[in-house]
Amino acid sequence: MSGPPVTGSEASPASVEHPPPPRWKQGVAAAAAVVSTLGVAAGVAGVAGMFEPSRPPQLPPGPDDAAGSIDTVPGGAGQGESAGSGASGGTDQAADSRRSPDPDRVADPSPEWLDTVSEATGIPRRALEGYARAQLAATEEQPACRISWPTLAAVGEIESGHGTAAGGEIGADGRTTEDVIGIPLDGTDNTAAIPDSDGGSLDGDSEWDRAVGPMQFIPTTWRTWGADADSAAGADPHDIDDAALSAARYLCSEGRVLTSDSGWWDAILTYNESRSYGEDVLAAADRYATEAAEAV
Repeated sequence: MSGPPVTGSEASPASVEHPPPPRWKQGVAAAAAVVSTLGVAAGVAGVAGMFEPSRPPQLPPGPDDAAGSIDTVPGGAGQGESAGSGASGGTDQAADSRRSPDPDRVADPSPEWLDTVSEATGIPRRALEGYARAQLAATEEQPACRISWPTLAAVGEIESGHGTAAGGEIGADGRTTEDVIGIPLDGTDNTAAIPDSDGGSLDGDSEWDRAVGPMQFIPTTWRTWGADADSAAGADPHDIDDAALSAARYLCSEGRVLTSDSGWWDAILTYNESRSYGEDVLAAADRYATEAAEAV
């Protein structure tokens, strides 16, 4: 994401309607590419933080591992027929971030797989579809990255409760029925001071930027990384397909390999530089991968 990430401990996820739970430490925040500024998102993160597995959470699987693989419908390249030769660098990828995936090369997740994994994990089916499509596109574009849907789903859970933080849900068209918009990033509540950069077109605030959408992008970052996943109506941060693909491309940038410890942690801490945040994401991703592996 453009701009430096959150530093110190995590950005304060305060809001009037949904105050943050006590477990969240209040840290000094610098300009963040993606920030957890929603009270409900903080509540979701609190739940994830209370998850106490019988073993330490494992690094999320790769797309060709059992827990990270996605059953696809016939047609398209699928996961095993990637055309790319490796992960691209961050600069080239950012410049090309608005490019839509080639539908002739990227397979679709099968309805049966979506039904089974959604039921097993509790991830809303339409949200899971967005994460799965993002994995399939990223695997085609940057096979060396090896990002998988459990990581994307875990970020979506912590950031917005899979798009439900504002009281709505992800609709059949992939867009949230209620826009998920964070608090103003005005330097209070331990947030960065980020003056408006989009005239309020994305976040409805013409004075300060706010994080938007199910994956919580700030407008300046969306301008760089926002992707149109299906060439439907342009890149939209409130659309789970666009937001998940944008997040996948960002996490994979700089040649990161997300099945390596250093690569995964570098990606997540660049998304939000907070060890506590990363631990919550890791716990959720491990839980999803475990539940999926037992179900499929």
